[in-house]
Amino acid sequence: MNEFYTILTGSLVAISCSLLGSFLILRKMAMVGDAISHAVLPGIVIAYLLGETREMIPMLIGAAAFGVLTTVLIELFHKKARLQTDASIGITFTFLFALGIILISAFAGQVDLDQDCVLYGDIAMVPLDLWITDAGLNLGPRQVWILGVNLLVVLAFILIGYKGLFITTFHEEYAATVGIAAGFWHYSLMSTVSLTTVVSFESVGAILVVAFLVVPPATAYLLTEKLPVMLGLSALFGVISAILGNMLATWLDGSIAGAMTAVAGGLFLLTFLFSPKQGILMRLKFR
Repeated sequence: MNEFYTILTGSLVAISCSLLGSFLILRKMAMVGDAISHAVLPGIVIAYLLGETREMIPMLIGAAAFGVLTTVLIELFHKKARLQTDASIGITFTFLFALGIILISAFAGQVDLDQDCVLYGDIAMVPLDLWITDAGLNLGPRQVWILGVNLLVVLAFILIGYKGLFITTFHEEYAATVGIAAGFWHYSLMSTVSLTTVVSFESVGAILVVAFLVVPPATAYLLTEKLPVMLGLSALFGVISAILGNMLATWLDGSIAGAMTAVAGGLFLLTFLFSPKQGILMRLKFR
């Protein structure tokens, strides 16, 4: 049963991240997830210092606030300072991450806060963190419920906002002419990415979150030019990575998150080589 919950946790994260990552890939902002996963550190520390508790809700509020701040600063530096997007991302997340490290260093002797626990989760421990009601009813792992609700939020956001996301992703200038607020959809997408990143990396770790945001959507991108198909394929590749990654980790007795990331990378490599339209070997074959 523990293995089932581990795969389920990985799959929930994979689907949520892959769906949002597809839009990030198309908007050429793939590394925003990496920036957010590091930049939320000061928000977590500040939430702890103010509330003196390690309960999830205060931590989530602090992290989400800094996640949104990260996206605002990236956009501000890009639009106002005319920096390239990658430079804006690099400046923002390194500054905020360093600020978090300083806060931990300054208060580590006074508070019970472990930066490794803050930054890196352990998916193998998810089945042990159970949600037990006051009546003694065992509802299963707490993180599975949280990630399940987050997935529903992501699905609702994409279904309701599909038209706005589609037009502002591919035709931002046209969106402005027909009265669609590109800024609203941009910050809505970034806020949803922030929420998903913060909720996910507690259980699976920052590396796996970033991998699921980028690798499955990039793999799907090589196979189709249609957004709905890309969304479906990216979610499918994410789930396959979670399942095969868990099997690989069991076989090697190694890191589950590392194995899932490696499988996702392997699927991308295979697609890169053998994709019918964009695969390197297929292009050489038909020359």
